[in-house]
Amino acid sequence: MKNDSKKIDFKKIGSLLIVAVAICSCGLFGCSKKSTANNDKEILVVSFGTSYNTSRTITIGAIEAAIQEAFPEWKVKRAFTADTIIGILKDRDGIVIDTVQQALDKAVAAGVKTLVIQPTHLMSGFEYTDLNEVAQLYKDKFDSLVVSAPLLTSDADYKKVVSAITEKTASFDDGATAICFMGHGTEADSNSDYTKLQGFLSDGGFSNYYVGTVEASPSVEDLLKAVQAKSQYKRVLLLPLMVVAGDHANNDMAGDEDDSWKSIFLAANYNVTTILEGLGQNWAIQQIYVQHVKDAIATLSK
Repeated sequence: MKNDSKKIDFKKIGSLLIVAVAICSCGLFGCSKKSTANNDKEILVVSFGTSYNTSRTITIGAIEAAIQEAFPEWKVKRAFTADTIIGILKDRDGIVIDTVQQALDKAVAAGVKTLVIQPTHLMSGFEYTDLNEVAQLYKDKFDSLVVSAPLLTSDADYKKVVSAITEKTASFDDGATAICFMGHGTEADSNSDYTKLQGFLSDGGFSNYYVGTVEASPSVEDLLKAVQAKSQYKRVLLLPLMVVAGDHANNDMAGDEDDSWKSIFLAANYNVTTILEGLGQNWAIQQIYVQHVKDAIATLSK
C-alpha cells in the first residue's frame, strides 16, 4: 500500500506566474504603462474564491490573464462571491477583493457602459442563480450588461472538458489505475451535471475515469464501489474537479484524516496518488471561459 502525493512544482509554474502577473496587472490592479483597454468596456470575472494564495494565482489568476490576453481592449476586473474568503484574505494577508456588488458599484462609478460578467463557476447552480439576480438589479445602470455562461453549459463544453482532463491525465490511463475526480456537489438540480460529465467520459471511451462529489452524489463511497467492481485496478489517481485546488482538494481529497478520499482508498488497499491542481491551471479549460466571453460579447450586438 503506497501513497504518492504530487504537490505543485514551483519551478514549472514560475514562468506561468510571471506571465499571469504581467497580463493581469493592468486590467486587474492598474499599471503605469499605457493600456489598450477601453475604459467604458469591462469584463468582470466572478469566482467563489480561495484562501490558498498560490493556487489562486495559477488558477483564477490564469483564467483572468487568458481573458485579458484575448480581449486587450477590455478592462478585466475581479470579484469573489465567498464573503468568508474575502474576509480571510483581508485579515490575514491585507488583500482586498471586491464582492460582486462592490465591483458593480465601482463599474458604475467608473463610467463603464458595457459590462460582461464571466463566472468561473463550473455549472449553473445556486451561486450562478444568485449572480444573475444581483446582475439584474444593475441592468439599468449600464448601456449593455450580460452574464456569461459557466464552464459546463453546452454539449460542446462537456466534450472540451473531457478532452482537457483526459489529455492531462493520459499518462496514468494504463488500465490498472482508476482516475477519480472530486467535484464539489450541490443540492441544486445542476448536481446532475456530474453524472452528465460521467456519461460523456464513458461515451468517449474513457472507462477508467470516475466523477464524484464531496458534498453530494455520487459520493466517494459510490466511487469506491465502482472501482472495486473492476478487479484490474491496483492504483487510484485523485484530482479535484474544481477551478482551484483549495480546502476541499487539500483536505477532503488529499488530507490524512480517516474520512479523506485518499485515506478511504488507501484503507481499501489501493496505491494512491493525489494531484493538487485546479482546473484553472489547464490551458484548455481557460480557453473555454475565453470562448464564453466571446459568445457573450457577440450577443451584445444583436
